[in-house]
Amino acid sequence: MSKLLGIPLLASEHGGQIDQVNLLIHFIMLVLFVGWGSFFVYVLVRFRKSKNPTADYRGATGHTSSYLEVIVAIVEAVLLLGISIPFWAARIDTMPGPDTDPLHVRVVAQQFSWNIHYPGPDGIFGRSSVTLVDDQINPIGLDPDDPDGEDDITVINQLYLPVDRPAIIHLSTKDVIHCFSLTEFRVKQDMIPGMSIPVSFVPTMTTAMMREIQGDETRNFEIACAQLCGLAHYRMRGAVMVVQEDEFETWLAERLEEKREFEGDYL
Repeated sequence: MSKLLGIPLLASEHGGQIDQVNLLIHFIMLVLFVGWGSFFVYVLVRFRKSKNPTADYRGATGHTSSYLEVIVAIVEAVLLLGISIPFWAARIDTMPGPDTDPLHVRVVAQQFSWNIHYPGPDGIFGRSSVTLVDDQINPIGLDPDDPDGEDDITVINQLYLPVDRPAIIHLSTKDVIHCFSLTEFRVKQDMIPGMSIPVSFVPTMTTAMMREIQGDETRNFEIACAQLCGLAHYRMRGAVMVVQEDEFETWLAERLEEKREFEGDYL
């Protein structure tokens, strides 16, 4: 059914709710389209010139169109007050609590790449400053003198996440407005200069599972920028790798070791 309707693969816990809302809205829009289209055709036929050779200055005396407008207004109010606002409150205003052991990650967008920042084993993000930004060795401006940042890890265009564990992604941007879009996880959020905006979701499908379902061993979940952000907007893409928890911990440890080796060689 999903393929028939053109719905992308679903790989997050909350995605089913979003799909249901989208299908409901599209169904209502279809009913409205057919209804108003039919009414338009009726009016064209009912008030055609051959049946009305002279102008009628009284116009229509019935109240059918008024009733239809009231019904449409009620449906829109139900969509907004009964579905959209409660869903927004549940998904945006409510973040996973500490009892769920969420993974916190920063994603800092820039023209035209995604800087991914992990807090490391201590779970605390190190300080960062725009005065320390170096696009070659320190793209998000981490403070090397902050002890909380000693185990922090930064990578570019690669977001690694453990499956079935809540992820809270803190979104910000170094330059213009970008839009963080993860289609299969039903996540899309504008990134506004000067703001840090959190989004959360729970991945329910590993990359290996997705590749098996799609029959493509090279395919990845993709980070896309859904907001025109400059001439090279088309190539602002990243990969999301969803793995088992132990694989994620191994990957994190390997990146930390690589960081320490690099810093040792650099110093």
